[in-house]
Amino acid sequence: MVVDQDQQWLLGCLTASLDPNQNVRSFAETSLNQASLQPGFGSALCRVAANKDLSLGLRQISFSHKHRFFIKKHWRENEEDFEYPLVSSEEKALIRGLLLGSLDDSHRKICTAISMDISSIATYDWPEEWPELLPFLLKLISDQNNINGVHGALRCLALLSGDLDDKDVPALVPVLFPCLHAVVSSPQSYDKYMRGKALSIFYSCISVLGAMSGVYKTETTTLVTPLLEVWMNQFSLILEHPVQPDDPDDWSLRMEVLKCLNQFVQNFPFLMESELIAIMRPLWHTFESSLQVYLRSSVEGAEDSYDGRYDSDGEEKSLDTFVIQLFEFLSTIVSSRRLAKVLASNVRELVYQTVAFLQVTEQQVHTWSTDVNQFVADEDEGSFSCRISGILLLEEVVNTFGREGINAVIDAAGKRFHESQNEKIAGSSSWWRIREAALYALASLADQLVDAEDLGTDHTNLAKFIEQLIMEDTGTGYHECPFLYARIFTAVAKFSSEINPGILEHFLNAAVRAINMDVPPPVKVGACRALLQLLPDMNRSVILPQIMNLFSSLTDLLHQASDETLILVLETLQQAIKAGHEASASIESIISPVILNVWVAHVSDPFISIDIIDVLEGAPSDVVKTAYEFCFDAVIRIILHSEDNSELQNATECLAAFISSGRQELLSWSGDPSLTMRSLLDAASRLLNPDLECSGSLFAGKYILQLILHLPSEMAPHVQDLVAALVRRMQSAEISGFKSSLLLIFARLVHMSFPNVDQFINLLVSVPADGHENSFAYVMTEWTKQQGKHLSLLRYLVSNGGITTRAKAKSAPEQWTIIPLPMKVLALLADTLIEIQEQVLGCEDEDSEWEEVNEVNVEGEKDLLRSTGASQSSKPSYDQLEAMARTFENQDDGDGDDDFHVTDPLNEINLASYLADFMLKFSSGDRPLFDNLCQGLTNAQRNVIQTVLNR
Repeated sequence: MVVDQDQQWLLGCLTASLDPNQNVRSFAETSLNQASLQPGFGSALCRVAANKDLSLGLRQISFSHKHRFFIKKHWRENEEDFEYPLVSSEEKALIRGLLLGSLDDSHRKICTAISMDISSIATYDWPEEWPELLPFLLKLISDQNNINGVHGALRCLALLSGDLDDKDVPALVPVLFPCLHAVVSSPQSYDKYMRGKALSIFYSCISVLGAMSGVYKTETTTLVTPLLEVWMNQFSLILEHPVQPDDPDDWSLRMEVLKCLNQFVQNFPFLMESELIAIMRPLWHTFESSLQVYLRSSVEGAEDSYDGRYDSDGEEKSLDTFVIQLFEFLSTIVSSRRLAKVLASNVRELVYQTVAFLQVTEQQVHTWSTDVNQFVADEDEGSFSCRISGILLLEEVVNTFGREGINAVIDAAGKRFHESQNEKIAGSSSWWRIREAALYALASLADQLVDAEDLGTDHTNLAKFIEQLIMEDTGTGYHECPFLYARIFTAVAKFSSEINPGILEHFLNAAVRAINMDVPPPVKVGACRALLQLLPDMNRSVILPQIMNLFSSLTDLLHQASDETLILVLETLQQAIKAGHEASASIESIISPVILNVWVAHVSDPFISIDIIDVLEGAPSDVVKTAYEFCFDAVIRIILHSEDNSELQNATECLAAFISSGRQELLSWSGDPSLTMRSLLDAASRLLNPDLECSGSLFAGKYILQLILHLPSEMAPHVQDLVAALVRRMQSAEISGFKSSLLLIFARLVHMSFPNVDQFINLLVSVPADGHENSFAYVMTEWTKQQGKHLSLLRYLVSNGGITTRAKAKSAPEQWTIIPLPMKVLALLADTLIEIQEQVLGCEDEDSEWEEVNEVNVEGEKDLLRSTGASQSSKPSYDQLEAMARTFENQDDGDGDDDFHVTDPLNEINLASYLADFMLKFSSGDRPLFDNLCQGLTNAQRNVIQTVLNR
């Protein structure tokens, strides 16, 4: 290719941009940026990138510069990164043509770069300004004489397919799918990588059709039905051959098959029922052979598992990734009541094989031995791995097959346990792995196993079985099998309700000793987890002789712990303080400084700080007082002077914990109650400063609630100033949740002013508010707005309404009507009753296919309806509403935030009953006003009010 003078200059700049000399690189980058402002620069870059005579490095840097600096900045106006000048239409067409003409490049990295540029431009130009794009790609993908071109087209379509929507895919199916099938079904012509890429495009399109099937069931069924047989045959051919070691392209190909099958099973189960039977045999071949490869490659480490490695497109190609996808597909089948029957006869074998996949891998042994924080993180329920994916499959088996599933798990664990015994006798060094896997499976499913009385599980035999497993290795050293011992401790904790008290006491003592011994860190982690579960329920007479030693060990461990382990140790210390409440007060001089030193060291870490604050809130007042004396002044200084949002949040929560625990006594702890109160008020003033970032003030509402709840007489003189400050802070708030937390303070002040609520309203009226008549008008405006948002969101979640797209929002914007405040308040109260009603009745109108998939959950809700005496087609009576309210109010969100919520008298209110009494009193006390307000309500709101009045 001929290189003119301008291109020679461009090549020189691109070469200089790779120079190791910083000054040379900077000058080159500046020159390129200036040149990008000239017409023709983009097409010049394209010519360099397309010139196969140039070095790979120069071509790559050309693509990189074009993608990062040219297309993003100059292609389309009104984009976030746009900078003038705008590329002309003529140059755009030239660049698009050059890119398409280069898609058959033999270098895969260059092909990927070209595809990324085409994909970026397509987001702006396709299809309106680039209608020839897809026809060109479809023609290129069909040319078997141009393998590089097929690869380029596949790579490009793979990127584009992620942006296809419900308008594009139905039209593409008839022309695109035959091209893709031709690639997938021709292993003699195309390698596994290219066939896998074709399947990834097929998967993207099937996913769109699946998403459409809820609304366009008939149309999508018509499109999908003719595809099934030909594609299922191809999937069977791929899956029937045994999985091979050291072949990541084969793993990736099978993974794409499994992803496609998963979409079919999830979204078209009624079509897959007969097809799935035919594919189960090859699927089982893949499952069994993948286990053998997994054991050799991952568990034993004898072969390469390609862990943490990616292909040229950035896709992970590890064996773990493939196995996780295999588990996900099997879980999808098992969770479907319609399709699970195809596995019913093989449940025991499925569970038995799955347990073997749960073994600790050689890589995990290495990682966890050197980084205990990673061990804690990987054991957490929020993480994801092959082990956790296997457990999710076992959970689905138990949920779907009930007693048969539970028996399968126990039977598999027993068989694997005996296998480990034989391996140990034979002298195998890895005998402990399969035993740990069996315990891991049982412990992970402990809740289901223990709660399965209605399924006929023999709890006596279960307890004996668990006791045999955990006591078998008590003579084995901690250093020999640290991960097995960690799992034994965890299993003891999980099955503590079933295990003999004497054995529990043995492991409690062992856990306390382990924390204080020189043992591998994973053993200490297991010991802490055991103590977390055992301490709350263990007899005091067993705990107290050990408690002083435990306090000492845990405080020592705090010095050694960091990150994930620090949180675990703090949680264990919190339980120890609660369990040994009497003894903890006697060593507060040891505990408090250690805890607070940890808090100071991690004041910017919200997770660690929250756990430390939890320890303080659960501690005796003597411990809290010592903590207060140690750091109260420092916490106040942080709030008054810090600009770090995390520090401000954590310091605010710490103050709230002090007040919650110390209450009125806190004021006298320093010897000067007035000075302490002044400090608390100064902190509140800083947190409510409108100039402070919302994130820094995020927990101000929680803190101020503690002030007015526990120091009401001291706060009374400052209520007017507090109201003014709250209003100013709300008006500057940009975070909706923060504004809602401040509104709750007004709600609390209203309740606390009873029976003189009118005096508080008059106070609000007397306080000005920018842009509103007064603070009362502003607060009520925000209150009704926030309440309406929450109700509207919940109603959306339980309704069958469609998706509101940007186009719909523009064509049909929301309409608002101004109504009197009393009418709005009455409407919100009615909406609250409707909300309670819909919580229970919302699932009754679900599509029948979804009802089948979610049969267990829906049946539970129907049971709830039956318990209230409601017929599924009738409007609920008042009694039914009341029963719904009890259910709604008693749901535990697991938050555990703020102990005062538990004893708060407001939580004793039966909401449905309270609202019904109000409606009755209001309607009988001022019927004309009541009827007038009801005229402005919707039919649904009037109906629910009438239901209440007719009780």
